[in-house]
Amino acid sequence: MTHLAKDFAISDVALHKISRKHDVPTPPPGWWAKKAAGKNVKQTPLPKAKVGSEDKITIAGGELSQEQPSIAAVREQARILATGEKLDAAPHPIVERTLAKLRKAKPSPIGIVSVAGPGLIKCEVAPETIDRLGAILSQIVQAAAMQGFSLIDGEPSARFRDEAESVGFAISELTKREKHILTEAEQAKEEAWLLKRERASKADSWRTYSFDRPRFPEWDYRPTGQLSFEFEQVCFWGGSPRRSYRDAKIQRLENMTADIAVGLAVFAAAKTEDKLRRAAEQQRVEEVLRLRQLEARAKHVEERRTSALGAILGELQELDRLRELMALLAKQAPVNPAPRVAGFLDWATDHLAMREARLSAPSLEERFTGERLFGDTDDFGFQVRRY
Repeated sequence: MTHLAKDFAISDVALHKISRKHDVPTPPPGWWAKKAAGKNVKQTPLPKAKVGSEDKITIAGGELSQEQPSIAAVREQARILATGEKLDAAPHPIVERTLAKLRKAKPSPIGIVSVAGPGLIKCEVAPETIDRLGAILSQIVQAAAMQGFSLIDGEPSARFRDEAESVGFAISELTKREKHILTEAEQAKEEAWLLKRERASKADSWRTYSFDRPRFPEWDYRPTGQLSFEFEQVCFWGGSPRRSYRDAKIQRLENMTADIAVGLAVFAAAKTEDKLRRAAEQQRVEEVLRLRQLEARAKHVEERRTSALGAILGELQELDRLRELMALLAKQAPVNPAPRVAGFLDWATDHLAMREARLSAPSLEERFTGERLFGDTDDFGFQVRRY
């Protein structure tokens, strides 16, 4: 089982689960060692398949690229579910509505009919491919249901949805570009134009005559019958899961429905994980921004307080200098100072008293209230920067 699991690109535990799910007997522990030692071992015969079940078990393909452990676990579980019994092939109303719309649509110049919109599956195929498209869509819907996904109406078109996530998708037919070969009618138009130009040049050779030359397409596009299934475009951080599944020379979409359903489960899980990762990153950025804002706010508050303190200390320094000047003048003319000096001393005395009063506790309280300092509004004037 360990060696066989490697051939399926799956773990031996998952292979055991698939075997038990479909009543396929597996050797018990030590069976191969006993067989290698030459002991008689009993091999449990393969029982008959249950009524209504298929006699062939298909394991969806694995992924060769490196995946995150969480995504790899989702893929392995999806591959186990993909081996389940097929569901009822009842037509889905959205599929039926899409096919009916396609059959009524008018083909484009390259022979493609297309539909899209709420309640419809986005499709672009040739009219002769519609029946095959219907069979493929029905199989994909069944395979998706085995993974827990339902086909629902959505914007801009129908989507698959489970309990946690929804995934949009589309199916288109590939076109081939070929060099355009003129038809008989086009060749006749071209020859008529050449003849007209030749006659005009003979009639008046010294003038340049210009006529409307018929225009024909340079390339022809035709449907190839090859279908491509694609999930919606999502910008993932890091590696992106597989988005598209296409017809090839041997492999056809009809045989890839289990792989598509497994891819759907992986894509939805990656989409959910990417959202969680982005949310966590956004939360981290918001936290860094919050801490920076707190730091900037504290710096703003400290600068305002320091500036207010500097202003008060500056005023005290001025008052000290004024006192020194008044003392010096009084010492020089202690009895009868000159009239103007005496007037200055009287004014300085009143001015000093007024300035001292402004530095008292009640005055400072009023001053700090007006400047919104040393309280709940210390961050007045702070502007929050988002970046």
